Amino acid sequence: MEIELRHLRILCTIADTLSLGRTAAIMGCSQPAVSSQLKRIERLMGEDLFVRGSAGVTPTRFGVEVVVQAREVVALANAIGHRSTASRRGADRVLRVAATNTPILPGLLQRARTVLPALTAQVSSVYSSAEIIGLLENDKLDVAVAVDYPGRELGHSEAVARRGIVTEPSFVALPADHPASGQLDVPLLDLAGDAWFLTPDDGAGWPGVCYDAFQAAGFRPTTVHEYLGDRDQLQRMIADGLGIAVVQATCKPNPGVVVKPLAGTPLWCRYVLVWHRERVSDEVTEALFGAALAAYEELIARAPHFRAWAARHYPAPRR
Repeated sequence: MEIELRHLRILCTIADTLSLGRTAAIMGCSQPAVSSQLKRIERLMGEDLFVRGSAGVTPTRFGVEVVVQAREVVALANAIGHRSTASRRGADRVLRVAATNTPILPGLLQRARTVLPALTAQVSSVYSSAEIIGLLENDKLDVAVAVDYPGRELGHSEAVARRGIVTEPSFVALPADHPASGQLDVPLLDLAGDAWFLTPDDGAGWPGVCYDAFQAAGFRPTTVHEYLGDRDQLQRMIADGLGIAVVQATCKPNPGVVVKPLAGTPLWCRYVLVWHRERVSDEVTEALFGAALAAYEELIARAPHFRAWAARHYPAPRR
């Protein structure tokens, strides 16, 4: 068996949907056929690309690398013979881009500028993912990076399309001298007595998913600081012992702060590329999506605590 373009499209669709069933519906075939095809591809690759679970599938570390490369190939294939159409639909105009609180944006824009040199991006910061959807639907934005959570997918009209960029575990930032700072994975219940910094309602399910996790662990925090501001300032307050915070898995800790996984991974967050179907071409969306994946890959490379967590939970199979 050799890798063909259709195999790469299957991998990309699985990564988009995080579901073999939804992939089958999109590809117009049965779920067993998708599962069988994925197994064949994984045998050829020599490693698992996705971890199967009751809630769907999650890319392995190697799977993320393969999908990033697959995106590039599929984007090039899709662009063949469509350059002029893509140009008329937005590859050479100002693209209105927004992003919620995500470290993906800088790398995404840098790579997109290389792939689409004729495109000019006008960037804005919008915290609420629900607000991002509203701006897209009301012709105030063209494309954005938003977030949602497993089981709480963003709602939107048919005018808006979306692709999941990556689903990552949420970690916790602690003072370096915190009693739990030496643990590999920190049980959430061990943090019941701490004050918490939580960002406000993002219109996509946060902080509700966090309070659900607290309740499942058997507590409700007595002190919660609502904070939406400079990340370095937040880390300074954490280092000073004023509280702890849920952070992105790729968060780089400042001196006096440690970033740790939560035992059992009770919190997950999904980054989502969303765009207006009529205002953004296939060429542009493929380029932006590939740029987002590559930017995330670079963030992982700079996050040893995330790589260590992934190695423990999704070890590469022996060859």
